[in-house]
Amino acid sequence: MNVIDHGNTACEEWRSGVETRMLVSACNGSTSLCIFEQWVAPEVGAPTHWHSVEEVLTVMAGETEMWIDDKHVILKTGQSLIVPAHWKHGFRNIGSAILHIHAVLASTSFEATFEGSPEPVRRWLPSPKQ
Repeated sequence: MNVIDHGNTACEEWRSGVETRMLVSACNGSTSLCIFEQWVAPEVGAPTHWHSVEEVLTVMAGETEMWIDDKHVILKTGQSLIVPAHWKHGFRNIGSAILHIHAVLASTSFEATFEGSPEPVRRWLPSPKQ
């Protein structure tokens, strides 16, 4: 049994105005999922990007504009968006308070390709075998 104490997990600043805390990934024993939270300042978010796996984004607190390709939607606390694998998407905080997002990727690590970048960003990769 693998119990993870999230109270001891530090946040990372992914970009200015975006704090991220990894909850579950290959780094702490996951074999199928990557789960993380983000706290996003007003007018900040995630630029257009895509993953090779499905993602579910849930608004825990706040209000956000999310998009998939050219379709935009406003999500509020308690709403989720399912993003199919390989679909371009992103979001931004449109409220005046901190936006709290809960994200689940169908992968053990985070990998995303951002528009205009030739190389994917990878985080929380499995530890190399000893």
